Amino acid sequence: MSGIRSVVVGCLAIVVVGMSAPAPAVADSIRDRQWHLAVLRIAQAQQLSTGAGVLVAVPDTGVDDRHGELAGAVVPGKVFGEQAKGDGKADTDGHGTAMAGLIAGRGLPNGAGVLGIAPKAMILPVQTVYGGFGGSPVNLADGIAWATSQGAKVICVAAVTSEYPQLRDAIAAAVNADVVVVAGVGNTPKNRQVGFPAKLPGVVAVAGTDRDGNHAAISAVGPEVVLAAPAVDIVSTGAFGKYETGDGTSNSTAIVAGVVALVRAKFPGLSAAEVVHRLTATATDRGKPGRDEEFGFGIVDPVAALTAEVPAGGAQVTGVPEAGRERGPTGGGGGVGWVVVAVVAVGGVVGWWVRRRTR
Repeated sequence: MSGIRSVVVGCLAIVVVGMSAPAPAVADSIRDRQWHLAVLRIAQAQQLSTGAGVLVAVPDTGVDDRHGELAGAVVPGKVFGEQAKGDGKADTDGHGTAMAGLIAGRGLPNGAGVLGIAPKAMILPVQTVYGGFGGSPVNLADGIAWATSQGAKVICVAAVTSEYPQLRDAIAAAVNADVVVVAGVGNTPKNRQVGFPAKLPGVVAVAGTDRDGNHAAISAVGPEVVLAAPAVDIVSTGAFGKYETGDGTSNSTAIVAGVVALVRAKFPGLSAAEVVHRLTATATDRGKPGRDEEFGFGIVDPVAALTAEVPAGGAQVTGVPEAGRERGPTGGGGGVGWVVVAVVAVGGVVGWWVRRRTR
């Protein structure tokens, strides 16, 4: 279609390590390298919620469910684009599989392998990008619209893409449908300021931090930043049974999406605005006091988000309506049902993704 630029998966610099069916010693080293789990106190958070009953849709390069940590975690999805076919359970690139592992990796026996933030959530793959290239903002828009129609409650755009009216409309429709839209701010040097669609009103823009909780040099900045999360040296699952280690706001965005899954599982009665308010009100303030251009409201704190008494109201988040009054300590009733978290990890022409393969 004239005027539509190709989408390039970006916002993640990756090292692919390991081999298919890795030996236990290799798998154990993978879990040991997931430093973000300790920093975010994920073991404690998972005593409170594991994301059970939450379906996480991942519009991306597909999700390779043959990876051990994702076995049984991926339901049939959908493929978008020209000559689209399949159920999204193929990934020739690895980006979508990495996002799925960060969100819902099951780990392996004896505490080995990749553990996701919400390990009992389910993944719905929505393939909108092929092999790191191809696709378009229209494919992404169609994927978001489909995820919303399936009952998605969160959409996480784990990269930056080119602006296009249909994509803008799809995100606006998702927000109007009570969906929390989470998006990565983008990576330097390609992105210095918050990119599209993270900069849109109503979108929760996620920046990146390093091991020390400082702003990650790879992360873009801007007044639209809402939350921050670990982005540097993050290990996750990859295609073909491999593991990937990389830097980028794709990582921090998927991590925040996982935290949203934890909150939605524990508080099924909360609206999207109330979920956002709970996350921003409990974030760990870093940088300049209050909201700033590097951390937004602060670094996401899963334990606090799951336990704190959060008063109603609060500051608006880049156009996200203020949360209404929360309905009791558990956010009210509401059926168990499926809660859907759609995670879109698609980069634009301003994105980049460097891969090195090692044994």
